[in-house]
Amino acid sequence: MLAHHLVGRTEELDSLEQLLTELDQGRARAVEVVGEAGIGKTRLLSELAAHAEHRGDLVLSGSASELERNLPFSVIVDALDEYVEGLDASWIAVLDDDIQAELAHIFPSLSALAGGREPAAQHERYRSHRAVRALLDRLATTKPLVLVLDDLHWADSASVELLGALLRRPPAEAVLMALAHRPGKTPDHLSAALERAYRAAALTRIELGALTPVEAREFLGESVGMADATVLYEESGGNPFYLEQLARAHDRAGTTTPAAEIAPSGIGIPSAVAASLSEELALLSDGGRRVLEGAAVAGDPFEPELAAAAAAMSEAATMGAVDELLQLDLVRDTDVPRRFRFRHPLIRRAVYEATAGGWRLGAHERCAEALAARGVKAAARAHHVERSARQGDVAAVAVLRDAGEAAARLAPASAARWFGGALRLLPQTAPAEERVELLLARAGALAAVGHFNGSHEALLEAIAIVPQQSRSLYTTVATACAGVERFLGRYEDAHARLESALRGLPEPASVESVGLLIELILNEFYRSRYEAMHEWAARAVSAAQELGDAALLAAALAKSALADAMTGPPQTARSHRDEAAGLVDRLSDAELSLRPDAAAWLAAAELYLDLYAEADEHASRALRLARATGRGNPFFGLYLILPRVWCVRGRLAEAGELLDGAIEAGRLLGTSPGLAGNLFNRSAIALAVGDLELALAAADEALELTRDLDEGFVPAWAAVRLAGVLLETGQPDSAVELLLGRAGGEELTLIPGGWRAYCLELLARCWLALGRRDEAERAAASAAATAAAVQLPLAAAWAARAAAAVALHDGDPARAATLALTSAAGADDVHAPLEAALSRTLAGRALAQAGRPDRAITELQRAATPLDACGALRYRDQAERELGKLGHRTHRRTRSGRPDATGLQSLTERESQIARLVVQRKTNPEIAAELYLSKKTVETHLRHIFHKTDVASRVALARAVERADRAASARPS
Repeated sequence: MLAHHLVGRTEELDSLEQLLTELDQGRARAVEVVGEAGIGKTRLLSELAAHAEHRGDLVLSGSASELERNLPFSVIVDALDEYVEGLDASWIAVLDDDIQAELAHIFPSLSALAGGREPAAQHERYRSHRAVRALLDRLATTKPLVLVLDDLHWADSASVELLGALLRRPPAEAVLMALAHRPGKTPDHLSAALERAYRAAALTRIELGALTPVEAREFLGESVGMADATVLYEESGGNPFYLEQLARAHDRAGTTTPAAEIAPSGIGIPSAVAASLSEELALLSDGGRRVLEGAAVAGDPFEPELAAAAAAMSEAATMGAVDELLQLDLVRDTDVPRRFRFRHPLIRRAVYEATAGGWRLGAHERCAEALAARGVKAAARAHHVERSARQGDVAAVAVLRDAGEAAARLAPASAARWFGGALRLLPQTAPAEERVELLLARAGALAAVGHFNGSHEALLEAIAIVPQQSRSLYTTVATACAGVERFLGRYEDAHARLESALRGLPEPASVESVGLLIELILNEFYRSRYEAMHEWAARAVSAAQELGDAALLAAALAKSALADAMTGPPQTARSHRDEAAGLVDRLSDAELSLRPDAAAWLAAAELYLDLYAEADEHASRALRLARATGRGNPFFGLYLILPRVWCVRGRLAEAGELLDGAIEAGRLLGTSPGLAGNLFNRSAIALAVGDLELALAAADEALELTRDLDEGFVPAWAAVRLAGVLLETGQPDSAVELLLGRAGGEELTLIPGGWRAYCLELLARCWLALGRRDEAERAAASAAATAAAVQLPLAAAWAARAAAAVALHDGDPARAATLALTSAAGADDVHAPLEAALSRTLAGRALAQAGRPDRAITELQRAATPLDACGALRYRDQAERELGKLGHRTHRRTRSGRPDATGLQSLTERESQIARLVVQRKTNPEIAAELYLSKKTVETHLRHIFHKTDVASRVALARAVERADRAASARPS
């Protein structure tokens, strides 16, 4: 009689109990259970679930399945969908509309919430991950949630990405994620995410080993003698599943003599265990065995109707066989009616592998037909079709293509699998164009998950077979191939490919030729060959004008304006920009959606022309259209453009939020240039707000990502951003080395346009920190020369600030103050509050040294106020320290927390208000409405509150406030 209680695992249970205790305190936690097949991972998770339910926690469980690993989000759907379906509609209505729309495309039970809205664009899958995080937080608002996910070594790619995101940024509420998998079998991305979380102490790791001989004896029970128990232990190696299976055979001794039909090598189990499984299966009737085999094909869990179809048996006979399978404990009930699971995945695998190959093909085909008759979507049929279809079956090709297209946005790895399957089945006689279209789709899906080499191979194959007369299709493939090469940092290869494609076009003016010319301009931009952009831009504009295509002309003019903005002359750049803006602004959204990059690159030109309000408007429109249409590669550099615009305009919180999403997107995409750009821009925001740890980590990672790229724009800016952090952390020598070595020497020639003056001002400060005044003066002079060439107010402001820093170093505070105030005025002219405030901080220092303390206080106050409003707390503190030196005390609009206090006593008046509203169970939108704040501001305050009070969730914060109130009321008055 086998033990029904959990045997051994005392230390593991203690670890799980500790996690549940921390969960009750409102802390989000994660635990990883690792071990070989049959070692007891599922049993330990069951014990965790039982303990959690006893505490009153909500427990939801799901598992991956070996043969269904390409069904998107199957693990999380298995865990949550049935429970969510039973919730009242008002419960989900609390979530934002955008979140509901994303969830509708993941969970079948919520599909009605889609309302015709598309899911996140392929390159913004992180928005779906955030939606699931919001759902988990919602589920945990009233009591802790324990999310148990088993067999993750078989997890589908969309679930793997989701779990990586949840481990990187856990839910805010009390959610424990318990994740089980086999070592060496887990997808690489999930293994990396688990390891990263473990090293960051955000995850507890439990590695299960074999039972000891004493534990095995307890497990087997008194009915097995000591001698037999010893033999069984040695044969099983202490693996509980093997031990159980051998014990079952021991109990059946002499009752069966089956043929050895389970091959141990096929499923990786000891031969004695395989023999035991064969004996157990021999106990089945013919009908029971056939239904079990049908179930192995149908799925795990399985529905009896589909198992009946696979087994080619009636439903009535199948239900009778299911009773037999339940009686023999080969399958078990689940919490969902008419759904059953195999006792262990190894049994399903063994049964599946033991079936005859020809019968198995037919069973998968019958499953596919049965699902089609039910009207089930292609994605749910695809794995059966893939395993059973004949080469040349055009109907099967259509199913796999449909499944790929359905999965492309949210699960591109699965889409790549289905497109690959369609290619293998495509008849040899199919038109070359059809094969090319499938190769394009597969290449796009592979690129979306960072498999750029595989994407490149697919595109090269497509290029080789495109018919000569299909010039438009050839151009599309060549452009896509060049885009992948650009993602790989192979700008020279991309340039050669685009030029070759352009030479192959029969007409100089065509939609295809303009498209290639625009791509060549963009490639020169990334190569930092800014002068070369002009030639291609002129040709693109001329050809687009001849065609009379407004959207195409707008895109060409925008790139032309960008080329001029990089190198001048400014009058020409403004003229091209104005013409492009006029066209873009006249285009309807429907028209612009055909070329949304026109608005994106127009915004880039405006960024380099000090037209920040206009850049904000155009970039925001481009982002909205890109998200609505899913067009973008990915989003034409908008992640690089819009956060920089917002940063200049003082919208740091919004810029940081967009960049956080962009970084998540970049990690999913796996492209070094794109991710590096997002990271170095995020570093600049973190530096301004005072998060030096994040600023340094982001800039360091960005630089590392660019080490193997060709010289160009992205590596240069990565060096600039890291240099800025190094200067702030007292390492000016390393900063100078980076700037000179990676950004184009003393003139920083790899930095284009007026922003070169920004970088030269940084270089000047680095030289001054090293006491090398002459080098600093040369850098300031170069900044002035750049400003004179581009004739832009902000470039002039940076140059004046560099000169002011040199003058102050030289002991001429009066001149320094004049230059710094001139710099501030120039920044004011283009509504750049951070830059103006930084210049005023320098002016305040200079005025103080010049013996003009009253004027110094005025300028420093004018600096501190906008810096505080923008959230640039590090720079605000610098200004206020200068005020403190002058004996001026800063007064805040709201009460500050006590500087010597901790916990709730350290909260500001505003933070205390928000904490009280959290106790009242107000959502972020409700708090924002009540206090007339933006949702983003509320989120920022909550992060500060969590940090100050050392809590990890709203529930824990509410409990802390309530405890403090009770303690206060208990004190004598």
